[in-house]
Parts: sequence; structure tokens; C-alpha cells
Amino acid sequence: MTNVAVVNILETIRGVQTRVHLWQGGAMHTDTSREWLSIPDLVDVLGIGVSKVRRLIEDRALLAKKIDGVLKVPADFIRDGEPLQELKGTLVLLADSGYSDAEALNWLLDGDDSLGSSPIDALRSGRKAEVRRVAQALGF
Repeated sequence: MTNVAVVNILETIRGVQTRVHLWQGGAMHTDTSREWLSIPDLVDVLGIGVSKVRRLIEDRALLAKKIDGVLKVPADFIRDGEPLQELKGTLVLLADSGYSDAEALNWLLDGDDSLGSSPIDALRSGRKAEVRRVAQALGF
């Protein structure tokens, strides 16, 4: 599998400078060092039903992707039997910046030079404001 990379291009449209994100590469990167949870795993961990787990994914409180045909969520998105609270606002910010769910998931799991770690690791360590500043800058 190849990594998806973003290329930021500044272009001027009708006198207004705009940043355009071009995504390159093939399949989304799967970090094998991270644990992934299937829907049944999430039912056990979160203590809720399948429909509520799917609702969390639909509402973008969690992001999921298919791995070997099975929908899975990174275990890093869960803390103390609940979805990571800092995640939802960050996902909203990324969506507002034009990122698809797959692009947002890839960005959260990959290392970011300005953060010195992956954004999800930075969120888990209490650096929410810093992660959101970096995410916001990606949209401009």
C-alpha cells in the first residue's frame, strides 16, 4: 500500500489567493503498529449496541475504514470506554477544511512534523489546541 500525500498549491482565482489540496497516491496507509477495533469489538469496549456504534461513526464521533473487508476503528480513538472527546471537534474542523473521512483518518494517524508525533497521539496527550491549530492551517 502507498501513503496518501497532500500537496498544497496556492492559486489565485478571481484575485483571491486560495490553497488547494491535491491528494496523491493509492490506498490509504494502514499503520500496522496501531490496534484496530471491529464493530463487535467496539460494542464490547463501549458497552453499547451495534446501532449506536454505527451512529457514532455516521455522526463522525469516530472514523472507520474497511480493512480486509471489515469496518474498523483505530483503538486510539477510544479512551476509558468512550470515544475520545477531543476527536469530534477535530474531525469537524478537518471536514470544514475539505478533508474527506479517509483523508482525515490518514492525517490523524500519520506523523506530522509540526507536532512531532501523529495528531492522534498529540490529542491523546492533551495537546488539543495545538492539533486544531495545525488542522486549521491545513485548510488555508
